[in-house]
Amino acid sequence: MLPLVKNDPWLEPVVKQVDKRHDRYEQGLNDIKNNYGSLKTFATAHQFLGFNYDKRRHGWWYREWAPAAHYLSLMGDFNNWNRYEYPLELAGAGLWEIFLPDSEFGDRLVHGSKLKVLVQSQIGEHERIPVYIKRVIQDEGNKDFAGQFWNPPTPYIYKHPAPQLKDEPLLIYETHVGMAQEEARVGTYKEFTEKILPRIKADGYNAIQLMAIAEHPYYGSFGYHVSNFFAPSSRFGTPEELKELIDTAHGMGMLVIMDLVHSHTVKNIREGINLFDGSDSQYLHPGARGNHDLWDSKLFNYGKEETLQFLLSNVRYWLEEFRFDGFRFDGVTSMLYLDHGIGTTFDAPEKYFGDNVDNDAVTYMQLANTLCHELNPQAVTIAEDVSGMPGLCNPIADGGMGFDYRLGMGLPDFWIKILKDEPEEQWNMKNFFFTMTNHLPQTKTVAYAESHDQALVGDKTIAFRLMDKEMYTSMSVDTPSMTVDRGIALHKMIRLFTLTLGGEAWLNFMGNEFGHPEWIDFPRLDNGWSYQYARRQWSLVDNENLKYHFMGAFDKAMLDFVKHHPVMQAPPAWMLYADEENKTVVYERGNLIFVFNWGPKSIPDYKISVRQTGDYRIILTSDDKAFGGFGNIDPSVKFPSEKKKDDITMKIYNVSRVATVYQRVP
Repeated sequence: MLPLVKNDPWLEPVVKQVDKRHDRYEQGLNDIKNNYGSLKTFATAHQFLGFNYDKRRHGWWYREWAPAAHYLSLMGDFNNWNRYEYPLELAGAGLWEIFLPDSEFGDRLVHGSKLKVLVQSQIGEHERIPVYIKRVIQDEGNKDFAGQFWNPPTPYIYKHPAPQLKDEPLLIYETHVGMAQEEARVGTYKEFTEKILPRIKADGYNAIQLMAIAEHPYYGSFGYHVSNFFAPSSRFGTPEELKELIDTAHGMGMLVIMDLVHSHTVKNIREGINLFDGSDSQYLHPGARGNHDLWDSKLFNYGKEETLQFLLSNVRYWLEEFRFDGFRFDGVTSMLYLDHGIGTTFDAPEKYFGDNVDNDAVTYMQLANTLCHELNPQAVTIAEDVSGMPGLCNPIADGGMGFDYRLGMGLPDFWIKILKDEPEEQWNMKNFFFTMTNHLPQTKTVAYAESHDQALVGDKTIAFRLMDKEMYTSMSVDTPSMTVDRGIALHKMIRLFTLTLGGEAWLNFMGNEFGHPEWIDFPRLDNGWSYQYARRQWSLVDNENLKYHFMGAFDKAMLDFVKHHPVMQAPPAWMLYADEENKTVVYERGNLIFVFNWGPKSIPDYKISVRQTGDYRIILTSDDKAFGGFGNIDPSVKFPSEKKKDDITMKIYNVSRVATVYQRVP
């Protein structure tokens, strides 16, 4: 019996299926080793397919795997877009190739040359972008996409090694390069490096998560409809500028995690890989199974060797070529289940190990995690899974899938439900606590109160739900507003509560830390292709005359607090008290006492239980005036405890809508 089942008796009814899952991984890995020597060697398709230089023959090979195609030819501005001048030869096993010697092409096929490949197949003749192309650009006039031959004369030289976080928890700033500037336009890698990285560093985050990196034809897809998996989006700048961004972040002591989309691909034929060789089964599932109707996209066949090699090579490419420190794997729930987890209630072990599971996708993710950690033992892998798949973050040898973290997707859903559907007089303190802590100890969780999902048009951020239209009229420090005061108070409490209870790592989407007032709406036909809401208004938090500054200051203090007090690395919290009448939760974690008064009443001489005798002092309170509080608690005061029989208590001033952290004085 594998340790996954030994440690979780709930899985005993599916012990055989757990064993089979592990056996499939072992068999798949052994097959790769027998045929290719190692997993790392298997993941080098990008070093053979696409454009690669042959030093011995002094020229470039261009190769494509297109088994169902009838004819391929290379064309571009290097030959005035002559469609048939340079046909590729079929070398066998679906491999097409052409050699481009320097003697003939050296002064024509140059860095930056635009190109495409003409593919003739059963669906006709189409101009396509090479599958393994390293850069794709869009013509500003006709909006057509084309590949670019990318061979810079001076390759980027990295200056900084990746940092080691040591004893710090992982604190992730989720961000999008294009919408990171205040101006209503697309921002660049260079601007992000110069203007945004220093902000993130100053705020206390030690990792950034970059969205929308792989090329995608529609900007409004948020980067989730990928067309060119080996090409960083050119709308933000050059590959070298992305490398500089990552290198600079490393120099500042921050990891860089890529939002990796291997769960699906764009339908587009002109830009993407769909129907590249004329068949619907080249890299994807054929027929109806190849469609994700909800996402309007195409689905990978993870059971096909060439698809595995394509995706695993992509993993290696981003880790080595750009030195990303890991990945947040998008859409893991969709990958795991044949019904994509849509409408499924995961209430029995058979739901996780039954006929609805895509076992090939499971094996792919196990191989991807193995590869990531072979290439970089410090790599961070995060699974976006809402189903709660058992073993997701357990070692593969124990029967797990090998991810380092799971995204705690139920946490923001909880806050949305609470703020949207429940009046505060009905808030249940036990429910608050147990929702935050409801995950298996061995499943390391990235906690978050809100991400980009909650900021998109059609939804609302926490700040917007709490303060709504008054964010436009009452955010001046000179403008009194009970709605804004309550909103800022609860905004701070929700974040600290989630951070200290919800997991072992933290994630925040850019701008949410200071209560960004507006939603995200990418330019589209319905809004007149406007960039008005596809930007971040940093001037709001920079202005000390506006109350956004208070929320930003608290976020910074909160992160500094968890860096200096190992709360997130401590054993699970111990709930000391849940006072439903006064809407107060008291818990201990990491030898600290946390008191959250969610209600409208302040209570003097409020008695709370503690587990150790001695005097206590305040080390953090959201009521500090620097954070927009009212300074009702004097942080210099010591709070003595009193022991009567087996009961240890102390009296505090339990201030309305305030979170306070107490530490025992040595």
